[in-house]
Amino acid sequence: MQEVKILVPVDNSDTARRTISMIVANRDQFPSELTLLYVINMQKLTYRMIPDFQVDMIGENARKSGEAMLHGYRDILARSGIEAHTRLELGSPREIISRTANEENFQMVIIGRRGRSEIGDVLFGSVANYVLHHVRCPVLLF
Repeated sequence: MQEVKILVPVDNSDTARRTISMIVANRDQFPSELTLLYVINMQKLTYRMIPDFQVDMIGENARKSGEAMLHGYRDILARSGIEAHTRLELGSPREIISRTANEENFQMVIIGRRGRSEIGDVLFGSVANYVLHHVRCPVLLF
């Protein structure tokens, strides 16, 4: 039987840490392999007045920080017996997560929700809400 492909988008938030903790706490409910995805949103890291060489430096620092964060989550999961493959992408998190899930035929996305209300998500949008409505597979919200 082929193992289920699960995508777990993460960032450096309390929500993502709680999501990883919930996966560990319920590890018997998940396959032995997951894919962790971190998307660097460069638009949030740059301003129009910053010279290109500084934008590159900011991007490189964000990449190093993202890789360290992914490796930290991977190590936490490994200690619980779950192998995590890590990926780092640049772009709009909501679009990259949805495209990755759809184009690479993931069977599930596990993503944390921020503490906002459902009405707030509808009015203001969130990455989790966007993903929920733009992927073809089931989404588990933590």
